[in-house]
Amino acid sequence: MPIPPPLARGLRLPVIGAPLFIISNPDLVIAQCKAGIIGAMPSLNVRAPERLEDWLTRISSELAAHDAAHPDRPAAPYAVNLIVHRSNPRLMEDLETCARFRVPLVITSLGANEAVNAAVRGWGGVVMHDVINQRFARKAIEKGADGLILVAAGAGGHAGAQSPFALMAETRAWFDGPVALSGAIATGAGILAAQAMGADFAYIGSAFIATDEARASDAYKQGIVEGSAADIVYSSYFTGVRGNYLRASIAAQGLDPDHLPESDPSAMDFASATGAKAWRDIWGAGQGIGAIRKVQPAAALIEALAQDYERARAALA
Repeated sequence: MPIPPPLARGLRLPVIGAPLFIISNPDLVIAQCKAGIIGAMPSLNVRAPERLEDWLTRISSELAAHDAAHPDRPAAPYAVNLIVHRSNPRLMEDLETCARFRVPLVITSLGANEAVNAAVRGWGGVVMHDVINQRFARKAIEKGADGLILVAAGAGGHAGAQSPFALMAETRAWFDGPVALSGAIATGAGILAAQAMGADFAYIGSAFIATDEARASDAYKQGIVEGSAADIVYSSYFTGVRGNYLRASIAAQGLDPDHLPESDPSAMDFASATGAKAWRDIWGAGQGIGAIRKVQPAAALIEALAQDYERARAALA
């Protein structure tokens, strides 16, 4: 399916930069959009809800200034991630702020919500909901989401266990709307592969942790650079929902990465999200980090992805 018009403007690559909990900030979103991919951030990355307006003011004004200065290469749209889980006390307040800015893309997570979907469509935005299986995918579309983000095995942070091939094929058997595919995509060839499987977008997160703009510690960024798929641990222990984390960060907290207890979704709490140990001290990362070899500006990473994407297309041709 063609990319929806509100999301197509300024795209250099069919990529959404995944909203990274605690890590994504205006610097990273602006750099991503200016370089030609959709930049995204979770609303909960703003400690005080009233400051979300400040962040969105800066993002929208800097992107507008970029467009005025570069009418031949406008910035790509931006996105805000809203956590719909019942433990998020800020959902409706953050939604109202997004409405004032007519945010082009809203990414919803951990629960499909008809009221949220209707509100976003009301201001002309697009809603994409992240899912790990067909049951959640069908529920999201039934409740009014415009598109889906398929979080397959190997994705960083909260992730599913299904192969991206299976998840993508089963989704396209019944859904022809916009789809982004996530799961260890960290190269231009991976972006092309996602398109070949039927995705409209590749959804890339972990690679952007190792960028200058990311709000991550130097040790975290270096862990991404030095890590590989073998360094990723899949566990529900930290939030109650299964996710992928860097082994070294688990061991640094005195835990045995190979013998973590099970937990359940009742352990999740977004009331004090920015202080959540699961993301501050236990570092999320996906299995694609073996392709990340240095810390660099986001624009340089996107340039490298674009060049690799074109090489992969040429090789197939």
